[in-house]
Amino acid sequence: MDLEARKIIFVQEFLRLQNEEIVSGLEKLLRKRKNELIEKSFKPMSMEQYNAEIDQAMEDSKNGRMIKATDLKAKIQKWN
Repeated sequence: MDLEARKIIFVQEFLRLQNEEIVSGLEKLLRKRKNELIEKSFKPMSMEQYNAEIDQAMEDSKNGRMIKATDLKAKIQKWN
């Protein structure tokens, strides 16, 4: 059975659930596992990469390729 078929069966079974405790438990488990997988995929940045990013940031600053935090906040508030 492939992953898509398993997901469909799982969703069908989930939709039949009537117990809020089980639903809450599954929600917590899903969030926990997703966070674990995200954290597992993080890798430390090498010193070479770190220095390259600092150099790029300094270059961006010198060339005016920046946005003020207040301008960014105002822009984000317009998204809603």
